[in-house]
Amino acid sequence: MVRRAGGGGGGGAGGAGVKAARRPEVRLPELESYDGFGLEPDGDYDGLEFREVDFVGQDGGGARFMDCALTGCALDETRLHHARVLDSVLTGIRGVGTDLAESTLRDVELVDARLGGVQLHGSVLERVLVRGGKIDYLNLRKARLKDVVFEGCVLVEPDFGGARLERVEFVGCVLKGADFTSATLTDVDLRGAAELDIARGVDRLAGAVISAGQLLDLAPVLAATMGIRVEGGGEG
Repeated sequence: MVRRAGGGGGGGAGGAGVKAARRPEVRLPELESYDGFGLEPDGDYDGLEFREVDFVGQDGGGARFMDCALTGCALDETRLHHARVLDSVLTGIRGVGTDLAESTLRDVELVDARLGGVQLHGSVLERVLVRGGKIDYLNLRKARLKDVVFEGCVLVEPDFGGARLERVEFVGCVLKGADFTSATLTDVDLRGAAELDIARGVDRLAGAVISAGQLLDLAPVLAATMGIRVEGGGEG
């Protein structure tokens, strides 16, 4: 368990041989205000601004969002299974139980989200920035993350079980109870995490970079994983 800011090498520097993540560069065109009455399965949404729209309980499975801005939208129990979110900015969205399983997020900025129980298992995230906000019980099992940055956000019990992470950075963010069971990590930079608490899968950190301070704090967890019993050293 690590509870300190990564010292000396913060995320995004690409130091110590770790490759830095490529951040999204989203440039939205002039957008039209959304004036529809709800999501539709396999709907096609292009160049739209969704502001304070209530999508609670709606079904947008297979929908495509391209060059869109979603601001302050409610996504409780919204079904977006197999959705594609491309070149878009999502700001201040909120919801519990949003289903984005097996979806694709590419060149996306997710800013100040307040989400719980989000299902992203089996999804593909590429060039995604998650900045600010709090996400509880984020399910990324067997997902593929490439060029993803978690910055200044709080992740409570995120599940990366069986996921593949490549060029992923944690910058000034808090991870509580993270699960990396059976995950594969390549060029993952954890040095900038403000707090790092690994509940399971510490043995899967090969391919990640941590700070010296984090290594010291992780020592008890690593020892337990390796079956090493640590006792107080006594003289005589």
